[in-house]
This record gives sequence, structure tokens and C-alpha cells, in this order.
Amino acid sequence: MRMTASRILQAIAGMAATIAFLTAAPGQTPAPAPVPAPPPDAAQVPTPAPLGFPWKIGPMALTGYFDGYYSYNANQPANSANGQVNDLYNFNDKTDQVELSVAKLTLNHDPAPVGAHFDFMYGRANGLVNAGLQGDYIENAYISVKPPKARGFETDFGKWVTSAGAEVIEANGNWNYSRSLLFTWAIPYFHTGLRTSMPVSKTETLGVQLVNGWNSVTKNNGWITVGITSALVKPKYIWSLNIYTGPQHASASGGYRNLFDTTVLLTPNTKFNAYINYDFGENHDAVGDTNRNTWQGIALAAHQQVNTASAFALRYEFFNDSNGFATGTAQHLNEVTGTYEYHVPKLPQAVLSRFEYRRDMSNQPFFHQNATGMVGQQSTFSIGLMVSLAPRL
Repeated sequence: MRMTASRILQAIAGMAATIAFLTAAPGQTPAPAPVPAPPPDAAQVPTPAPLGFPWKIGPMALTGYFDGYYSYNANQPANSANGQVNDLYNFNDKTDQVELSVAKLTLNHDPAPVGAHFDFMYGRANGLVNAGLQGDYIENAYISVKPPKARGFETDFGKWVTSAGAEVIEANGNWNYSRSLLFTWAIPYFHTGLRTSMPVSKTETLGVQLVNGWNSVTKNNGWITVGITSALVKPKYIWSLNIYTGPQHASASGGYRNLFDTTVLLTPNTKFNAYINYDFGENHDAVGDTNRNTWQGIALAAHQQVNTASAFALRYEFFNDSNGFATGTAQHLNEVTGTYEYHVPKLPQAVLSRFEYRRDMSNQPFFHQNATGMVGQQSTFSIGLMVSLAPRL
């Protein structure tokens, strides 16, 4: 039975109330829980100073995020051609207009030993991530359990963004404003199910996930998809590895979809970072199907912090969609993006602006031009403004 968005929101509200009851001692007002620092990731950038007053709902810390942009496409695709969008883009894809990428509200309580995390989002990002799904307006919604004597073991149940990839949905967590080809076409957005993580040494954390395939709230593929994750954190680099394998079709006898994703983040000093991200995916429509669709690509990116207010980022990608399974056209793609970032330090909010030029190139006439033209390249200019509202803890 399909659940409506309103029922899901009601269920989440009930879970939040349950968490508040479990984590508060009788007759006491629960103390505000700190918002966890984001894990080491190739997408992370220095976080601006948050607001000077905390928001909370019971034990849940409350934060907000807004992202709007303007994008210009030199090809000037018409609305009748492709909906007036930048081809191959996702969350900042609308061109020649001002657009809301995302408005997000976050509720978080760290597991101690029980916690919960909810992200509600609205805007263009939500329309693409949750298109036609039961969990509309929900980016993350999961309950966490972290037993105090389990040596760091943690398990989450619910919906969460995928572990794969070098970038995240929120633009302020990435180095560039636009998302890479690999983020948009090579990997899933999210999973629903059960995930675990466990430190196995002082530097490595392993995890196992049992999920309902790619971008699916309910099981529609006959059986579960298994995910294996690893994060190795060293002083000068971080190596992340993610493998997903399982059925991705409505029939229980359907074929498998596999993904191999790895990122090496280089951290030689506090001002300069770089990463290499590689993805390989394959899809079989049915068991014994000889039509093996594959896609793979590599992204190289670098980020230089000039001072507390300014930074530059550069990204290059090669993506081979040999069968046209990912993008709809069998093609080889190259992409180059240059981004300038400026943070307004004197404002009380965390305000971040980005100015970006991007060039996409294909060996096929894939990109829309005006109303009817098709060409092999696309140049875009984008301005993004991001505002984070968070408590000072």
C-alpha cells in the first residue's frame, strides 16, 4: 500500500516525539544535543560561523539551509526543446532564470544511545531526488542506535543519502557549485533500509547496508541490495570505498545492478586539498541477459583556500556512457568547471556565494541549442547563494 506524504510526515513526527521521550529523564528538560560534525569527505569545505542562538525542539537540534541561483546557458535552450534546462545538470539545471535549488529544515539528535535525524527539503532538488516517490519532501529520515559499550558500533534504520560519490546534495558541502557528471549519472541519490558502521582500527571504519535498491522507498526489486562501505582516514589522505550489488527490477528474477565507487581525498595542508573519484557501474535487465550495460568515469578536483573569505576550485571529468544507459545516449563526455567562492564573514548568518563557469563536451550532438538545434558542447555561467542557519553550540 502506498503511503502519502502527509502520512509519512505524521509518522516522522511520531518518531521524533518517541525519541524525545526516550532521551529525556523523568521530570527533567532534556539538554540540547550537539549537531554532529560532518564526516571527513572530499566534499567538505570550511564551515562559516553559525548563528549565536540555539534552536531546539525537545532534545532535537534545529537547523536550516537555503540555496538559490541564476544560470546562463550560451546555447540558450528553449522551453519547447528541453524544458529550458542545462543538459546533464541536476539541482541547478534551470537556465536563464532565478531558481530555488533547495530550502531545507533539519532535526537532529545524536544517538545516546538512541537518536534520530530528519531532513525535510523543498525546491528543485527535492523535485529531482524524490520525483514520483512516496517519501516526497524527505531527504533523510532515520533512527540511530549506538550502544555505549559497543566500541563505536552504530546502526541506522530509515532513509538516507547514498554513501557513494565525492559530492553531496547540498551545494555548500561541495567545492564546486554544480554537481559532477559522476554524482548526477553514475550513482544513486539515496537508499532505504538498514545500515551499520563499526571502527575496526584507529584509522578505518567498515559498514554493511541492506537496502531497497537505488532511489526507492519501498521494495520493488524482488530482494535486497547489499552495500559495503569503508573509510580509511590518514593524516595526509582519506580513502573511501563503496560497493553496491543487488536486483534493481520489479521481478524477483530480474537482473542485477552493480556499482563500484572509490574516492581518494588528498589533504597535504589546511589550505589545499584535492580528490580523485572513480565510478564503475553495470546493469543486467534479467538473469542471463547478455545485454550488459556499463558506465564509468573519473573526476579530478582541487580546492585552494586563499583566505578566510575566498577560495578557488577546479574540476575535470571524463565519463563513458558506452551503452547510453545512464544519460540516454551512447557517448563520451568531458567536463571542466572553475569556481570562485566568497564567504561574507561579517554577517551573522553563514552566507556563501559562488561564481562558476562550466564547459561540457560530448562526441555526440547531445546538447540542445535554441528551439531545435543539437550541438556537441555546452557552456554555462552560474551564480549561487547559500545561507546556513545553525545554532552556536
